[in-house]
Amino acid sequence: MSHQTPATHRPLTTALAEAAAMAGHAPSVHNTQPWRWRVLPEALELRMVRDAQLTATDPAGELVTLSCGAALHHARLALAAEGWTATVHRLPDPDEPELLARLTDLRPTGVDPDAMRTVQCMQVRRTDRRPVSDEPVADESLAAVASAAVAEGARLEILDRDQVLQLAAAASHAATVEAEDPQLREELAYWTSRAGGTGLTPEVLPEQAPETTVPGRDFGRPGSLPVGPGHDRAASYGVLHGDEDTPLSWLRAGEALSAAWLVATRLGVSMVPLSGVVEVGGTRQILRQVLAGLGQPYLVLRLGVADPAHAGPPHTPRLPRDQVVDTSAVDGHA
Repeated sequence: MSHQTPATHRPLTTALAEAAAMAGHAPSVHNTQPWRWRVLPEALELRMVRDAQLTATDPAGELVTLSCGAALHHARLALAAEGWTATVHRLPDPDEPELLARLTDLRPTGVDPDAMRTVQCMQVRRTDRRPVSDEPVADESLAAVASAAVAEGARLEILDRDQVLQLAAAASHAATVEAEDPQLREELAYWTSRAGGTGLTPEVLPEQAPETTVPGRDFGRPGSLPVGPGHDRAASYGVLHGDEDTPLSWLRAGEALSAAWLVATRLGVSMVPLSGVVEVGGTRQILRQVLAGLGQPYLVLRLGVADPAHAGPPHTPRLPRDQVVDTSAVDGHA
């Protein structure tokens, strides 16, 4: 029996497959796209792909779980834009840890215009690692971005000047530690030299290290994205954090990252995730101290107003739909 929504007159399974495909726009660590979706007659399942886990950078699978959380939020929004609301069961089966979420109990609720606008932001969102302009982000915009994270179960703490300097020192130390790790360098080289639909292409990496207060990741090779003379003095820095350090909390952190980034995109705020300081155990502890013990840090975010003189960088590549969305359980069953 096929469900129909009055808003779109499309079968439920079509809406589920479209939402899963739209989730492919989500950000992921090193653009690994570590998610796979399975469309069922009345449900949608999200699984983590262990093959895409960064064994040197992310041995516990925290960042890959966070990346999948971002895709989950994208899919939820895409369904809302089509007029569907789902019940989300996160980590529904303890015996199957790769099964991160199951969306069930799909109900036609009418097209959500706000979600439709946000879906458009998914398609234009990008990561611009170059310096931002000299215009600071408005306080109202920072508050809106932080509120979006809170609504998805995490918190975004905007750092003051002293905290930013502490963060800069920690990030610099993390970069040194990672530069001296041959396994990590090899892993980074792999994900910056791929010719498929994943990884980071030269076009999205700066041709030289930008002038920044908080150092970004050294990708080990120059890209081809031109970098102007700017600096990030006007940028704001925030730490996405929460109370727990569990697979569920990292999944929710990814949903919060997606929500915050899409609001930032709508408001014209450039966002760049910085995970290096979280990847190194010692500097993660420093970050907890910067937060005055407020919780578990998941990710550092740089927020700024993009330099209007720069055209946006190209989008990172994406895997073809048939590699990430499995419709075999519903093919031939409209």
